[in-house]
Amino acid sequence: MRAVVLGAGVIGVTTAYELARDGHEVTVIDRLAEPASETSFANAGLIAPGHAYTWSSPRAPGILWRSLFDKSQALRFKPSLDPRLWDWTLKFLRNCTAERARINTKRKVRLCIYSQGELQRISAESAVPYHELRGGLLYLYRSPQSFERGASHTRILSEEGLELRTVDRDEMARIDPALEPVKEQFAGAVFAPSDGSGDARVFTLNLARYCSERLGVTFRFGTEVTGFQTSGDRVSGVTTKNGVVSGDEFIMSLGVFSPFLATKLGASLPIYPIKGYSVTLPLDGHNNPPTIGGVDEDNLVAYARFGDRIRATATAEFAGYDKSHKPADFTYMLGVMRKLFPNGANYDRPSYWAGLRPMTPEGTPIFGRGRYRNVMFNTGHGHMGWTMSAGSARITADLIAGRKPAIDITGMTLAA
Repeated sequence: MRAVVLGAGVIGVTTAYELARDGHEVTVIDRLAEPASETSFANAGLIAPGHAYTWSSPRAPGILWRSLFDKSQALRFKPSLDPRLWDWTLKFLRNCTAERARINTKRKVRLCIYSQGELQRISAESAVPYHELRGGLLYLYRSPQSFERGASHTRILSEEGLELRTVDRDEMARIDPALEPVKEQFAGAVFAPSDGSGDARVFTLNLARYCSERLGVTFRFGTEVTGFQTSGDRVSGVTTKNGVVSGDEFIMSLGVFSPFLATKLGASLPIYPIKGYSVTLPLDGHNNPPTIGGVDEDNLVAYARFGDRIRATATAEFAGYDKSHKPADFTYMLGVMRKLFPNGANYDRPSYWAGLRPMTPEGTPIFGRGRYRNVMFNTGHGHMGWTMSAGSARITADLIAGRKPAIDITGMTLAA
């Protein structure tokens, strides 16, 4: 069967890999010049079932309200005239009850755990390098109050089989000796020993190369999809500025751009871009970088090490499709990193980036079909796309093959 994957981010490329392994003839289309050039380009890098809590929680409405006059909030709402922003935000707020937060978190962590195992399988099969670090992640808490709250929240993830344990600051520093000089800043941490990290862009680039050279996958870059050719309840081809690409099965993995093309197929995808910022720093001989990744939970700054670099990420900004940034946008997170790892990197050589997370109100992705029988959705992975990518690809390949996915995807389809 000829399968056409729309999008060459980490979701699209892992999907191409799984479909090619299943014996399909696969073509991947992307409007940009190479894989992983959008959301996958410089994301946090954490492979983190332990960070699967949904953003739509009972605390979120208050955070969004305070963000209107306090820019230090982790979630920032920037009002605009975009009706899609208000429609999506209303759906987000409807999910901010304790019951909905529990349901959505359990769905997220279940997918994350499954997907982490699938990523390890793909890594073993393909041997593609991506600066993988195993050994766990640390979720750091600065105040006794936040530590107590963080410890209490572990139960919902543990119920799905994820190993988590609370550690005092001394054990925290033993787990990552880079934290020894600053451990007095913290009340304690939650340690997720099975979590890890890796560079999503490096993985995607190398896996795309493997797919092309070893599995016969065709990549068509610089090819923007403009619409679809349809016949009855089937799509026969995608129209592009470079001509028509025909196929038997079409998979939409276009992240924040999925809703625009989905409307051409009569589908309404509740996906909206949530902007995030990252800064990547070279080690340049500095002698106390983190040995594993983690999150400063009180400041909501995540960090990961990729070989001779470290990356920090922060902020979730409801700002539409604006990816602009200026050095001042990174002052806060760089200040946090300097306090965490004062001799961990060369802070005078930052590389700045801002990208858009394809968020659903629930925080879970969208799988399955809509009106057209041969169009499959695998999109809307939000801030967990790297963690969810491999499992989502396997789920999509199984659905196309008519097999029941390995995990329950209730609530993660258009029919939900």
